[in-house]
Amino acid sequence: MPRILMERSGEMEVFARVVQDGGFSAAARNLDLTPSAVSKLIARLEMRLGTRLLVRTTRALTLTEEGEAYHHAALRILQELNDADEEATGGAVRGRLRINTTIPFGTMFVAPAIPEFAARNPGLVVDLSFTDGIIDLVAEKTDVAIRMGNLPDSGLIARKLGQSRRVVCAAPAYLRRKGTPETPADLEHHDCLTFNFRRARPSWPFRSDGRDIAQPVKGTIVVNNGETMKQMALAGAGIARVGLFHVADEIAVGRLIPLLEDYNPGDLELVHAIYVGGGPLPHRVRAFIEHMIQTLRDSPLLNGTS
Repeated sequence: MPRILMERSGEMEVFARVVQDGGFSAAARNLDLTPSAVSKLIARLEMRLGTRLLVRTTRALTLTEEGEAYHHAALRILQELNDADEEATGGAVRGRLRINTTIPFGTMFVAPAIPEFAARNPGLVVDLSFTDGIIDLVAEKTDVAIRMGNLPDSGLIARKLGQSRRVVCAAPAYLRRKGTPETPADLEHHDCLTFNFRRARPSWPFRSDGRDIAQPVKGTIVVNNGETMKQMALAGAGIARVGLFHVADEIAVGRLIPLLEDYNPGDLELVHAIYVGGGPLPHRVRAFIEHMIQTLRDSPLLNGTS
């Protein structure tokens, strides 16, 4: 019988952490080890395997072809080990779950879903924060963040929770003062409320006669979150383009008026749960994401059809 290597899972976990954190020093801090201990462990792993897994320079750390293959296999094995541990303990959800979500979505959907989730998992402490800014999940020690819209390229893992149709709208007071746009081109003469995100579009998408249009928009007010955008629109400051879930109640009672609906291209705002990859997904994170998916599944505001 071949000798059992008891250190394999530990080597895999440290290797996966080095890849996730992009370096030995960062991994050492998160693992509560010294950089030299991490370096020696990776060297031992490479010697045992008889191949180089990482190429280290003063500026970067990259995976070799063999390292890519080993990393993929290690993540799968570590996840299986984690699943086995959880199954042996009844899949208990324990510890502290740190959640960060945008203010409007958190207020409308996440906060109301937390009491039931917490009641089902009494061994869990839920640490919930609201912010619309981009955060560093590792630096902030956040387990999962919920964000809207298209995601920038990153090493983070995203799980789709839902989607909301976007709507262009304005307050009756604004339309009385400035007139109602009949075509996307009419927006050139209107005050449009825009976001100041780096990834925000300088134009709004429309469709006319089967042709996609990117209509440039401009205005004197830019904001960094959907709630402020809604409040500016309600105050008559301009025309907004937001996810329908932000403004559905205001549209229902006539405080905001949908505009250019015949030109709407099926514009969607996606909702994702985002978390750090590179290792087994903690059961508390997986349980929360599944809970949110189940909670949001029947919401007419998050299936993109309302």
